[in-house]
Amino acid sequence: MAGRVVFVGAGPGAADLITLRGARHLAQAEVVLFDALTDPALRDFAPQAQWVDVGKRGFLHGTGQASIDALLVRHAQQNRRVVRLKGGDPSVFGRLEEELQALAAAGIECEVVPGVTAALAAAAERQRPLTRRGSGRSVSLSTAMTQEGQLQAGRRADTEVFYMAGRQLGALGRRLLAAGWPADTPVCVTSRAGWPDALGSDHRLADLGAAAVLHAGRPSVVTLGAGARAVVPGAKTLGPGTLQAGQRATAP
Repeated sequence: MAGRVVFVGAGPGAADLITLRGARHLAQAEVVLFDALTDPALRDFAPQAQWVDVGKRGFLHGTGQASIDALLVRHAQQNRRVVRLKGGDPSVFGRLEEELQALAAAGIECEVVPGVTAALAAAAERQRPLTRRGSGRSVSLSTAMTQEGQLQAGRRADTEVFYMAGRQLGALGRRLLAAGWPADTPVCVTSRAGWPDALGSDHRLADLGAAAVLHAGRPSVVTLGAGARAVVPGAKTLGPGTLQAGQRATAP
């Protein structure tokens, strides 16, 4: 008899952003296959479980998807309670489809527990609602780079959010300008959203490349358009550091 697999969204950063349902499943797990960038403190929820690192770092680094699929099937077929712990939300840039297909082919029962994705964590950190009445009725979530290494950006929604964009900020800005976004479109960049050391900076689209040094080496989310505009210009927020374009800072 095969066991079952529960996909749990760990949230984008600190362990306390996991949902109550996710924490309950984690506490019942016998095996946890976890992503890179999940908070090590999550181990406290399941100290009895076997923890297996299957994290990826970019398209070419880390555990291959076929290996992850095989591990999920193998552990479930041993009649073990398996949690697949994914950063953010499993269904947002989490390769959930491939893993569901592999388990379905093996006849293994699954459940998916949603989590907080990085775009929502960045909006919360910066107090910038992604939707705005009258000006922000649509939101697009995109990865900055395709698996083939191509940079893609257009003008598809009132608010555009780009994941994994930290190394291409200058090029992303140029591509968005070419797609028809005005040079003075507000952009906010948030790195390590959901962590205590989250850092945010505000820019005009024409100056987006200036954020590259500040956020270098840190997982970053770029929010453009209606959802990047400050609700109250100049207001202070609680939590992470926030910089206006042109201010100087040293990233942690």
